[in-house]
Amino acid sequence: MNIDLKEITVQELFDGFQDNNENGVVGFGGQLDIRPPYQREFIYKDKQRDAVINTIKKNFPLNVMYWAVREDGTYEVIDGQQRTISICQYVDGEFAYQNRYFHNLKADEKEQILNYKLMVYICSGTESEKLEWFKTINIAGEKLTEQELRNAVYTGSWVSDAKRYFSKSSCVAYNIGGDYLNGSPIRQEFLETAISWISEGKIENYMATHQHDPNATALWMYFQSVITWVNATFTNKRKKFMKGIQWGFLYNKYKDVVYDTKAIEEETARLIADDEVEKKSGIYTYILTRDERYLGIRTFSDSVKQKVYEKQKGICPICKKSYDISAMEGDHITPWHEGGKTIEENCQMLCKDDNRRKSGK
Repeated sequence: MNIDLKEITVQELFDGFQDNNENGVVGFGGQLDIRPPYQREFIYKDKQRDAVINTIKKNFPLNVMYWAVREDGTYEVIDGQQRTISICQYVDGEFAYQNRYFHNLKADEKEQILNYKLMVYICSGTESEKLEWFKTINIAGEKLTEQELRNAVYTGSWVSDAKRYFSKSSCVAYNIGGDYLNGSPIRQEFLETAISWISEGKIENYMATHQHDPNATALWMYFQSVITWVNATFTNKRKKFMKGIQWGFLYNKYKDVVYDTKAIEEETARLIADDEVEKKSGIYTYILTRDERYLGIRTFSDSVKQKVYEKQKGICPICKKSYDISAMEGDHITPWHEGGKTIEENCQMLCKDDNRRKSGK
């Protein structure tokens, strides 16, 4: 892998600058992809944007930027997109700094800005080498997410098309799945989630395999199938409890099971009303897996466990051995799923081995 440090003037950076909104932003004589189509939108606030221009006007050093060399010899901004756009937009006359647009400046002031030198690391190498480097460098400015780094490494037709579906605040993936996914499309978190689901967590392998595919239609169709399945299986949408669940992993495993959706809704409502269930967001995963650990069933308080421990004289009722209380755990005599409550009368103190054997039955 080669990493070269180069000086780029603002004049060179601005040469050929075009902001085509959703169709991307380019500069550096058309050789630099500042923001590929449907990548993260411009997120700097006025104060941050002004700070960039102030730094340049005072001839202070601006944080180093990072570009990657693409297969066709052109470049893509890895870190520094927001600073780059701020600079080019100012020179292009899109905003004023201290009530003066670029065209209002005197000739020597314009020359000082255009001759200002930016420090840029230009990286070329294999996808795995670049990804490892991007993960270890100390990224400045608006820190990139893991998925933004992957997008840069596996850039190509597939990533560009995937961003079209998953990488804008008003993207179609957000419109149909915004109630179910955490994160922000513009920080690539929707795209990351979708790839993680379809690849069973092997994101980089999936992106490497499909890097040069002409489109990301398969990923988009898969995502639609997941959301359709969630809507059809859990007919009453409860946004508060459904957001952030790993729906894709559940879809992969249970999509072919035929469910009684009416019974599922009745059980969901019953579990939500059950005070013993402390983790309501785990209800949906529990209904599919029947693993009670997702429900966060209420545990006995320390005071109740101490009382029961004293009554038992520290003896485990199963193995009949004596233990310190720290080596014992509170157990529901009548299990929760059989109607048992988390009250003193339904508590017994078991040694950890016996309690775990009992729980595993």
